[in-house]
This record gives sequence, structure tokens and C-alpha cells, in this order.
Amino acid sequence: MRLGIEVELDYAVPEPADVLLQIEVAALPDQRVEAEELIVWSDQPIRAERGEEGIGQRCWVEAKDRLEARYRATVTVDRPPVTLAGLAATPPRLVPTELTAYLLPSRYCPVDRFDGFVRRSFDGLEGGDLAAALADWVAHEIEYSCEGTTSDTTALDTFATRAGVCRDYAHLLVTLARAGGIPARCVAAYAPGVDPPDFHAVAELWLDGTWHLVDATGMACADEIARVAVGRDAVDIAFMTVFGRATLLRQTVRVVRLA
Repeated sequence: MRLGIEVELDYAVPEPADVLLQIEVAALPDQRVEAEELIVWSDQPIRAERGEEGIGQRCWVEAKDRLEARYRATVTVDRPPVTLAGLAATPPRLVPTELTAYLLPSRYCPVDRFDGFVRRSFDGLEGGDLAAALADWVAHEIEYSCEGTTSDTTALDTFATRAGVCRDYAHLLVTLARAGGIPARCVAAYAPGVDPPDFHAVAELWLDGTWHLVDATGMACADEIARVAVGRDAVDIAFMTVFGRATLLRQTVRVVRLA
């Protein structure tokens, strides 16, 4: 699958502020960046550093009055779709050390509050069978809605309201998976067909010795998702973090399938 990606950001910044951007597609074995261009209008030098787990790139910018950025990329995703059901489980004690954090609670994923729910509702399931059941539960129980969800909404809030946007779906699935002993992380991504068009968030679950992308909203399939960043939750994968104040003037994200 070849994807064309176009992003434009335009924010007013009333006072000088440092800004961390994560909008560039990560170069990985299953997604090849054929061409890309990132332009950030700034009077100061821009500093780039590797993202979480060495995946993707973070870009530090000093913004004054205005933050304007433009990103263009052509990406080939070479990732066959995988059926979760039947994939082998890895007992938590045997999970690779570097993945331990993805079994534990984080700011938006209060795993300890869901242990009982997962045990009672999905008794007898493990590994890929449990993962498939959890993804199906989130997809059917949560309504996609922008109303009531904010930057402070946690997986517990989404579980209570039964509504949210893509990051809320991702947070809830990640939380449930961790509660079931499956390492899980959040992924910032681009995908065609996202409605409304925007930066997208999905889950990634560790099963049978590798990571598997899962979009519980149902808007994107694993074979057409381009990862940008990975992390414990939205704190690690935010497309823009402002150390100060910023006001949105214009933001567009366009992802299309290419021949």
C-alpha cells in the first residue's frame, strides 16, 4: 500500500515557547519512506532526536508569535494483515525486559482498575483470542464522538461514558490488553479513510513474539497504517507538545492511497 501524506500546521504563539513536534513517518522495516519533506518556519535552529524506542523522530522548535509547519511524504506500507485469534500468548514473566512498561499503568491507562473486569468478562481467554475479543468489545461498546472527550480523558472515563475519539479507543484497548497480561502500546499514525481527516491513534499489541497494529475504531486496517511514534499513552505520542501557550489557526491532515 502506497500512501501520500500532507500536513499543514498553523498556530499562534503569544509568548516564545519551545515546541516538540512528532509528525514525520517513522522509517521501519514494514513501512518505507520513499520521499519526505518537513518545513518549519523558525528563526532558530531546529533540533531533531530519535523517538521513543528509537522509532520515529522528534523535532524541537522555538516558536515566536507563530508556529507554521508543513510535511509531505510518500510511504509504502508492506505489512500483511494478521488475524489476532490464535496467536500465542507470552506470560508476563517472560516478556522482554524492554516491554515491561507496556504491562504497567500509565497516565491515561489505569490498568489496575480493569483487572477484575477483564477476568470476569473474558474468563478463559488468553493471547490472540483475548486480544481479538477485547478489540471487538471496544469496537462495539464505544461510540465515536468528539463530545465530552478532552485532553484529560482517561481509559476509565471512556469506559464510563462509552464514547470517545481515536485516542480514547486506543487508550481503552491498550488498558484492557495490559490488564489481561498482553503488552500494549499506543501508536500515533497516518491512515487513509480516517473521518474526520486528522492525526490518528491506534493500539499495538505484543503477541507471538512481535507487535500487531489494531485500530479499534475500524477506520483503518493494519496493512495501511503508517506509524509516526509509539509510547505508553498519548503523553508519548502527541503530534505537538507546547511548553507554553498556542492557539490553533489552521490544521489540515490529508492521507490518500496512491496507485
